[in-house]
Amino acid sequence: MSNKVLGGVLSEQQLHQFHEEGYLIVRGLFAQEVEQIKEEFMRLHALGTIPGCFHAVPAEEAGGDILKQYPRMMHPHKINDTAFEYMLHPKVMHILADLFGGDPLAAQSMFYFKPPGAKGQALHQDQFYLKVEPGTCIAAWTAVDPADEENGGLMVVPRSNKLAVECPHQADPQVSFTKEEVEVPEGYEVVPAVMEAGDVLFFNGSVIHGSYPNRSADRFRRAFICHYSDVDTTRIGKYYKPLYRYDGTDVTLEDNEDAGPCGTEFEAVSAAH
Repeated sequence: MSNKVLGGVLSEQQLHQFHEEGYLIVRGLFAQEVEQIKEEFMRLHALGTIPGCFHAVPAEEAGGDILKQYPRMMHPHKINDTAFEYMLHPKVMHILADLFGGDPLAAQSMFYFKPPGAKGQALHQDQFYLKVEPGTCIAAWTAVDPADEENGGLMVVPRSNKLAVECPHQADPQVSFTKEEVEVPEGYEVVPAVMEAGDVLFFNGSVIHGSYPNRSADRFRRAFICHYSDVDTTRIGKYYKPLYRYDGTDVTLEDNEDAGPCGTEFEAVSAAH
């Protein structure tokens, strides 16, 4: 295990819940900062397009698809200082160090707007895409708005962190904007992760999770999401580079060429995730 310089913030009870259930909600972690995050990403959205990050289609060209008007932003930390700052924020990095048992490396950032009328995301496992070795990834999912079953909040499958990464099947495009879906195994159940703005949900890369459609009349469900591995990682999927240490310095790892549980049949759709 590498030397640990971060951590020491979670209780034994919190650590136990994460390792047993696969997830942990830290309430109010960014309660003071969440308005800054929201304002900055709404400013970015108003730009319309940022190459390599997102492209918003005007309403008259979107054909009724609200997610074309509010697409998710991919890797905003590569083009925006606020995204980079919060991806490596000490509040998150110290918690991740406790969860990993070693210092974390930041691999990815995303921002979801999830406006009213948006589809949900089918159940999936993040490690299917990130392919972290050894070990797995951990997500830090910051609720920028209150998130619940009505406005498209997350759902998780407790204890699925102890399952293998599964080969998904095709999801129903009428309810999910992504193409892959994982079944909930017998004996497990889906539960909503109800959150307030500023709460942060941490979950293991094998945890089966997804999101509800936004059925509210006027409530966005914005979220800032980052993925991490730990400092002992040697390989990761080729779409996640460079990774960043706590101090902002970067490191490039070996590409993980393992095709995973699906062989090569899902390669095209996985690349688009």
